[in-house]
Amino acid sequence: MMFAWFQRLLPQKGDFFGMFEAHAATLVSAAEALHQLAEDGTSPQKLLGQIRQHEHRADEIIRDVLTAVRKTFLTPFDRGAITGLIVAMDDAIDEMLAAARSIDLYELRQLRPEMKQVVSLILECAVLTSQALGLLRDVSGNGAKLHEITGRMVALEGEADEIHAAGLKRAFQEVGTIGPLNFAVTREVFRNLEHVADAFEDVANQIDGIVIDHA
Repeated sequence: MMFAWFQRLLPQKGDFFGMFEAHAATLVSAAEALHQLAEDGTSPQKLLGQIRQHEHRADEIIRDVLTAVRKTFLTPFDRGAITGLIVAMDDAIDEMLAAARSIDLYELRQLRPEMKQVVSLILECAVLTSQALGLLRDVSGNGAKLHEITGRMVALEGEADEIHAAGLKRAFQEVGTIGPLNFAVTREVFRNLEHVADAFEDVANQIDGIVIDHA
């Protein structure tokens, strides 16, 4: 009876998978808005507002996760793995908002082709993240598929690096010597987009760590 009473005092098992998936949905929505912003610069304020809303929703979710980690007795994974994953995911949407803000700040209405390519890779990373988070409910059964997805995400980050370098070099050749301010703006936006890709690589590494420990 004493043990049953103690159990009733313990917090119930948190819905971490549901919160992961909800946060992943904000990543996809924000990446879609960023992609639209890159392809069509006619409504930058509207799209920036959408990304900001998704980022605010993501902040609410990460607070819920961190609260649940502290209060929940039984968690599906190690507490460090849970917090590491959700923080990496939150970094990704924070970086997306920073990239969108830089595009709006510098009033870029037409992004360079390489920038658009990186944004497309970011959207793919967000979709892959959402797929992976759904598979975490059965990490042991989906280990191989999860490893495949995270491998693709890491490869996309490498591809983004190459596009970034090529785009920056072409921008310098075109405007670097005659328009240093223009080149500085280009470099800043490229850097922000690259940070998003880096953040998704961190997400992939966090998921991979869970797979290694539990699959």
